[in-house]
Amino acid sequence: MVRVTGRYDIDAVRREWMGRKTEVVPGRYPVEYDSIRRHCHMVEDTNPLFLDPQYGKQSEWGSVIAPPVMTRYFAGSGVWPPSSDEGVSLLLQVPTRGERNINLNTEWEYIRPAKVGDHLSSQTEVIDIYEKSIKLDPRSVWIKTEMRITNQDGELVAVGTNTLCTHRTPEQVESEEGERPL
Repeated sequence: MVRVTGRYDIDAVRREWMGRKTEVVPGRYPVEYDSIRRHCHMVEDTNPLFLDPQYGKQSEWGSVIAPPVMTRYFAGSGVWPPSSDEGVSLLLQVPTRGERNINLNTEWEYIRPAKVGDHLSSQTEVIDIYEKSIKLDPRSVWIKTEMRITNQDGELVAVGTNTLCTHRTPEQVESEEGERPL
């Protein structure tokens, strides 16, 4: 987070940052059967849509599909080698009063399955910024982002929203504004 000391204008931050998007970032790896198989074995998921190529071929999808929870993995850069996550990077650039973060909520809506062979991409957008009081900081800043995941044909696969609360330490609240936590 970019911490702003002194005067903080939430309306100016909203005007500058709401609607700001990352570039469309392609996932590092295509949707792969073996990754799906290993995941399913690890979590003891025996759904034949995820594990059985013959069953998948005869299904309405015509292929093995990835469990929805793996969609974000295939749209990302994988775990190694490390790379910067542009969505997180965008979020960390939004000016706030505090440097402490609480990730409050993440929701996913899955529109269509990711099939073996798909190449997924993601784009993150800042969709809301507002102030809301919490016990630690009566003027904490909340940031809501939306990540849209698409396949190689530009079809929407999933939409994820995330809400982050940033706040100051009690000492910062007291020294910067003379306010005391509730």
